[in-house]
Amino acid sequence: MTQLVNQRRADLDWLRISAFALLILYHCGMYYVADWGWHVKNSQTYEWLQDLMKLTNPWRMSLLFLLGGMALAIARPKFSGWTLLRLRTSRLLVPLLFGMFVVVVPQVYFEALSQQLIEPGYLRFWWQYSNPNTDLLREHHSPIGLLTWNHLWFLPYLFCYSLLLLPLHSLLQRLAALTGKLPLWCYATVLVSLHLWAVWTLREQYPSTHALLDDWYNHAKYGLVFVAGYLLVLQKHWWAVLPRWRYGLLATALVGYALVVLDNHDMFDGLDDSAVGLQLLYSGVSVLNHWAWLGAALAFAAVYLQQPAFDPTGKIRRYASAAILPWYVLHQTLTVVFAVALQPLQLHDGVEAVLLISLTILGCGVGYEIIRRVPLLNWLAGGAPAARLQRTPNAPQPASETA
Repeated sequence: MTQLVNQRRADLDWLRISAFALLILYHCGMYYVADWGWHVKNSQTYEWLQDLMKLTNPWRMSLLFLLGGMALAIARPKFSGWTLLRLRTSRLLVPLLFGMFVVVVPQVYFEALSQQLIEPGYLRFWWQYSNPNTDLLREHHSPIGLLTWNHLWFLPYLFCYSLLLLPLHSLLQRLAALTGKLPLWCYATVLVSLHLWAVWTLREQYPSTHALLDDWYNHAKYGLVFVAGYLLVLQKHWWAVLPRWRYGLLATALVGYALVVLDNHDMFDGLDDSAVGLQLLYSGVSVLNHWAWLGAALAFAAVYLQQPAFDPTGKIRRYASAAILPWYVLHQTLTVVFAVALQPLQLHDGVEAVLLISLTILGCGVGYEIIRRVPLLNWLAGGAPAARLQRTPNAPQPASETA
């Protein structure tokens, strides 16, 4: 863990790549998992998938926000605030709008079609969907009609957190300097305590919506994670110490996951859920499980993913890092489209699931190869820019320009 933070961090790149890869598996799983609503569902669903998906469900998106905060902190000294804001506007808001008006549409269409809310006719539906004043499916309207960002909700959240944090860089630097001699466990205790406060005061009143304006518990959780990642970079001592905690963090995370699975199978039904102490225990386990997985991911990546043997030259990492955002924009729509296309074949669910995952990956790969060769599409889908932005003199390459 001796690499300086002003150099590109291969471990952070690999964590980001892995986190986005998990999204493909997770969203394919949503097609088959029982009792969890999604855009389209297989005719046969499986309860056992809940246990598997709850392994990553509490922390997979938090990891992306953590990495986003770290990337912003690493990039901040090398760019002016306005340049970073312009960069994030181009890399986040442009793909968001492109996704909402073009990429996400099949998800909404096939969801409405599966519920027999509309008649077949994709182009006619797209025209109505793109009109904020449409009368189609009036009961399903948001303030902007049928327009939705679906799986792309991560982009506006990340942009807003970046927008709010950029002006606070100097303040956060001073805070990092003041806390420089505090041990890592103090930082971890503060994070867990703040998250617990959010659980107790916000989670029930503001359940998850991903609608940005009314999603206060998610803002408390993801915003805290984003700031935590930012401070972890500024306070180098904490980041350097974290790998020493890796086995303890992993053990804590596994225990937390085991308790989550037991609770999913009603193993604690005999207990009095109204007891304040028991509610606090449940909340504490949930929060510790969340942060332990995040810490373990960072710690093990720092030890084993700085220069992995399978990619000694970094060629795979550079290609995958540039492809992340276009793959993210495309993947869920491809999963929905291929799932609907496979339904008439009536394949065995195991065979179909493998085929669905494979087709989604293949579709993302082919889609990205097309996107990166067409400058306009590359810009619309959030691909890496062909030329570097003008940077401050002698500035090294930023750790990430996409997160």
